[in-house]
Amino acid sequence: MFYDLIQLLEPWLKQRGVYGFFRVWTYPEFRAVMSLVLSFLIVIGLGPTVIRWLIKQKIGDNPEFNHKELNQLVRNKTNTPTMGGILIAFAVGSTTLLLADMRCFYVHMAILCLLWLAGLGAIDDWLKLTTARRSPGSRHGLYSWEKMVFQLGLAVLLGIFIHHYGQTKYSGESPDILMMSRSLTLPFMRSWEWLEGVKVPAANLIVLGTWPFAILTIIVITGSSNAVNLTDGMDGLASGIMSIVGFALMVLALIAGDEVLAKRLLVPYIPMSNELAIVAGAMTGACVGFLWYNCSPAQVFMGDTGSLPLGGLMGFIAVVVRQEFLLLIIGGVFVLEAISVMMQVSYFKATGGKRIFRCAPIHHHFHLGGWTEQQVVVRFWLITAILAAMALATVKLR
Repeated sequence: MFYDLIQLLEPWLKQRGVYGFFRVWTYPEFRAVMSLVLSFLIVIGLGPTVIRWLIKQKIGDNPEFNHKELNQLVRNKTNTPTMGGILIAFAVGSTTLLLADMRCFYVHMAILCLLWLAGLGAIDDWLKLTTARRSPGSRHGLYSWEKMVFQLGLAVLLGIFIHHYGQTKYSGESPDILMMSRSLTLPFMRSWEWLEGVKVPAANLIVLGTWPFAILTIIVITGSSNAVNLTDGMDGLASGIMSIVGFALMVLALIAGDEVLAKRLLVPYIPMSNELAIVAGAMTGACVGFLWYNCSPAQVFMGDTGSLPLGGLMGFIAVVVRQEFLLLIIGGVFVLEAISVMMQVSYFKATGGKRIFRCAPIHHHFHLGGWTEQQVVVRFWLITAILAAMALATVKLR
């Protein structure tokens, strides 16, 4: 809104010689950094009030696992307020509305993704916690298949809309950009090549049709949303990792939306995708702010209300900037957490009760193996920071 207001008042500001002061707000790089700062301040400022309200509503978690030793380790977390993800969702949403270009289609879709998954997570958390309060020992929220239906529905909508937007926006007038917006970017594969002194789309560019594009979107968005949800099991773990991942996505969005940078680094150029850097910056700031209250010992948990939209937005941004495979590296810890659960469940069923890990997701395996909770969290942060740095470095290796 602020960006749109400056654009609207540009002639009036120029007449009075003050436009130079406001010009910096038209640059996506500056607004991305400011979105990080503003989102952080919103969470820090509203945190105590929201935590007190959650405590008053008796929205406290009571973690319980099918593992006696693990239950003993987490016994001190009982009644810690959850649903703190409303702080994150509000900060990301309000910051995006204030600083992003609200004429951008990708921003509209990001807000849809945020509201859809935050609402789904809030319903699940509320049902889970209120049911537990009425019936001690019971934690029935939405069934897994119910959450999956809504996640898949959102992913299908986003995949089809993004694909169709490229067709209606660039077909005919900008065929190169249309190809880029639908291309499959594989590791170390160039999206551009030189032809008679001019950079043109690479001859080996893989362009996806509607349904292959939609299927890839489904896998990325539902997978990332559930992966962050699974990782949210220790104080500061998911919020700290998402802070790093969000910053890396902010950089990738700024590159993809800048034609000069995109061509120089040989990655797909997606016009207006740099507006998603504001969304990624807001995610980063909100997670850092939330970490203020979520670090050990946690004063609040984000719950599904925060983890589902954060993961969904992470996947959505990767799809728009055509860096789904790079997301596998940046979010390597999230991938590991999700794979550990799938391996554990599959092996348990196949062998009639045997386990690969002491407990899944894998952060519990290390916790039960003797690492303190703080050691697990900080070491996973460090791994994520290294993976994010490696992923950004590979952008140049094409």
